[in-house]
Amino acid sequence: MTDVRGRIVVIAGASSDSGKATALALQAAGARVVAVGSNAERLADVAADARFVCDLTDAAAVTALVATVRNEVGPADGLIHLVGGWRAGQDDESWEWLSSRIVTTLRNTSIAFRDDLRASTAGRFVIVSSSAVDAPTWSNANYAAAKAAAEAWVAALGSGWAKEGSAAAVTLVVRALGTNDGYTPVTTLADRIVGLWTASAAELNLARIRLS
Repeated sequence: MTDVRGRIVVIAGASSDSGKATALALQAAGARVVAVGSNAERLADVAADARFVCDLTDAAAVTALVATVRNEVGPADGLIHLVGGWRAGQDDESWEWLSSRIVTTLRNTSIAFRDDLRASTAGRFVIVSSSAVDAPTWSNANYAAAKAAAEAWVAALGSGWAKEGSAAAVTLVVRALGTNDGYTPVTTLADRIVGLWTASAAELNLARIRLS
């Protein structure tokens, strides 16, 4: 086992509340944080060692991002995927909006960063999913389906690492992020992410961990 000190951790969706909290927690624990988002102005407020603007729905742009991170900072030891959003319903417009953010960005980033994470002595890939996957309803059908697809993708990623021993793909599950009753504070999420480097890859890989 190890810890996150000195590790290069990329946060996709870093300008969100959860991204900012995670960046702060990672830096406080000694990690080198690479913040990635779609808006330079919003990224400026994120505690990070490097910041990059990238359209994560564009596979070619993400491939270029990985090369830039590797050259300017170093190969990634962690990728925290915090890109997402929520919309109710089953209509095509909402599905396109959700799937591009939740699934397309996930596929693009995990494929592009996979080799670096695999080569790391403690690679970690993390998504935040929803308890809606466990109890989908017609009113949130698009959202639950997109999150279920994201979880399946992470499980497939982890299956490729299952026998290798150093990298882990992990799903953290919340009802929602925030301070309402039953929600998970972003600081709780951030602390849990930092702690993933104190457990072995064998313990973590393919784990689906519910946060209160």
